[in-house]
Amino acid sequence: MSQPMLDRASRFSLQGKRALVTGASRGIGAEIATVFADAGADVAIVGRDAKGLDATRQAIAVKGRRCVAIQADLGTVEGPRIAGARAIELLGTVDILVNNAGVFHRESLLDTTVEHWEETQAVNLRAPFLLGQLVAPGMMAQQRGKIINISSLAAQVGCDGHAAYSSSKGGLNMLTRVMAAEWGPFNIQTNAVAPGVVLTDMGKMAWSDEEKSAPVKARIPLHRFGMPLEIADLVLFLASPASDFICGQVVFVDGGYSAV
Repeated sequence: MSQPMLDRASRFSLQGKRALVTGASRGIGAEIATVFADAGADVAIVGRDAKGLDATRQAIAVKGRRCVAIQADLGTVEGPRIAGARAIELLGTVDILVNNAGVFHRESLLDTTVEHWEETQAVNLRAPFLLGQLVAPGMMAQQRGKIINISSLAAQVGCDGHAAYSSSKGGLNMLTRVMAAEWGPFNIQTNAVAPGVVLTDMGKMAWSDEEKSAPVKARIPLHRFGMPLEIADLVLFLASPASDFICGQVVFVDGGYSAV
């Protein structure tokens, strides 16, 4: 479905849009939610950490946008359903869904427990599937929508200790393509963003040891790690009208790591 040509500012604007962002109590999710508000969107944020959600809500309120915080455990079957239904109830509709929430347990294949495997698949893969099912009918009815799934470089590159995580993100990439195939005819663009190492607060803690980080940076053509805002800006582009002809893609944001 062709869209009317908008001026440049409007092409990158989310004015009047309503977004649902999971895992928004900190890190990349909080950055995405705040950038969305800065672009004009009202936002429903989902997470388990009430204190973190409130901090994100306050950052959005400063920008003059509406923000509703929904505390939910996306590792359960009912958690995503309740969160999605609540977001639709409070916002009226969801124009943009960002499946950002994720969990990671670093364990070798032999040491990976069934409990950690199941939790990882539930949060990283099942929750995006359930939330997609919740919001897609409304997007179909209004003949427009954006779904952005936050994947990972680990879906493309095998990494020690990432068996459950990499499997979940590889599945998320394929789910992204199926969403694009089934829901694209309703003018719903579904894409995935796959970051490499990103210096969130947790990322800074994990990679602060230069002896550990230097060899990894050496393999990245840009010789540095990413920043949360660099991920959020790409997500903003994929959520905006400027990306209306991009559908079913997995975009790597890794400083060139996957290119060499």
